[in-house]
Amino acid sequence: MTTLEQPRAGDTALPAHPIVSPKDWEAARQALLVKEKAFTRARDAMAAQRRQMPWMAVEKSYVFEGPSGRASLLDLFEGRRQLIVCRAFFEPGVHGWPEHACMGCSLGADQVSHLSHLNARDTTLAYVSRAPQADIVRLKARMGWDMPWYTITDSFDADFGVDEWHGHNVFIREGHRIFRTYFINNRGDEPMGSLWWYLDHTALGRQETWEDSPEGYPQSEPYKWWNWHDCYGKE
Repeated sequence: MTTLEQPRAGDTALPAHPIVSPKDWEAARQALLVKEKAFTRARDAMAAQRRQMPWMAVEKSYVFEGPSGRASLLDLFEGRRQLIVCRAFFEPGVHGWPEHACMGCSLGADQVSHLSHLNARDTTLAYVSRAPQADIVRLKARMGWDMPWYTITDSFDADFGVDEWHGHNVFIREGHRIFRTYFINNRGDEPMGSLWWYLDHTALGRQETWEDSPEGYPQSEPYKWWNWHDCYGKE
């Protein structure tokens, strides 16, 4: 046996699997590709339905603690039009406290893509937990995370369905008025972290011309707005 054929310690034998020629393998790939493309189109259609969702006005005022002190829900937008809020479990009583946040929430935080691309679509991502800011700052430094992360001080988590389980709430603002546009949790938000997955769950979507969006929504040509993450705003 060659080195590549040597089994590793602890490996278990896999069930017998078909071994085919390159021609037959390509034929199998093409057959599956038909279904994959149908899945992509179905996913795009689902995102279009999200953009047609009614909005819920947020009438209550919420207060968070951030690195610079008290912050309102409006402050979390950082001046942008859309806001995605991820409820992460980092607080006393959660497994891993105080060294770590919840394992699943931490896995999700590790997947967050470079925020400059999301910001370029007028969208902000913020994490919220009940841990004090000093602990959040320490955790972010330890884990290498740089997303904005605030402390919940009131009933925000209970009011938006994330007091017992992680989830992402999506908001949009018109001036100072805030509206809830979508909510996703449990296995539904497992893929969160990718720019495209974030945008597909917002009211405005990717904001590209090929999308099926309500008339008047901001849209630009695909590829044209894409940039290196350190070059946005330098055009």
